[in-house]
Amino acid sequence: MRASDTEREQVAERLREAVAEGRLDMPEFEERLDAAYRARTRGELEPLVRDLPAPASGPAPVSSSPRGTGAWADRIGRPATSRGAVAVCGGFGRRGRWSVGRAFTAFALCGGGDIDLRDADFEDREVVIRCFPIMGGVDIVVPEDLHVEVTGFGFMGGFDDRGAGGGTPGSPRVRITGFALMGGVDVKRKPRKGEKPTGQLKK
Repeated sequence: MRASDTEREQVAERLREAVAEGRLDMPEFEERLDAAYRARTRGELEPLVRDLPAPASGPAPVSSSPRGTGAWADRIGRPATSRGAVAVCGGFGRRGRWSVGRAFTAFALCGGGDIDLRDADFEDREVVIRCFPIMGGVDIVVPEDLHVEVTGFGFMGGFDDRGAGGGTPGSPRVRITGFALMGGVDVKRKPRKGEKPTGQLKK
């Protein structure tokens, strides 16, 4: 049976819990996480968590403050669950609940990737996301209250900096840089799920 986006996210969340508990090391975690986002059927998802404990009933609290309220202190200083992603004639995705490494590198060759920071945690207050699309593309979605700088360079390609701008007090500072060859990096601001635009979104 075909897997849904919700099922892929459920598996990804179990993997994140496993690495936080020390059940998986980082290379194995990143390998399984990439496989989870590439999975098309339930049969491909099941082996990825077969040797992990069953999820506890009910959602586990992530922090003392709800996400999306500007409580950045609860979301900074979390152990990184991913420091990079690679797509070669394919794709990758980093979205939902995950923790961005202090330095995150994205490489896409004849492929593409999606990086969503709206519900992400951060290893440090200063984060650098380096993007290297070659005949491919990387789409980055950031929340309205995050400080974002875009400084990448493109040759026969480019970096769209419409999502650059200041954040709310205490916001992490995310610098998006890199080199695009016959490809591009698109940075957009979008509200979190359940939030209404504040009027700060750039078109």
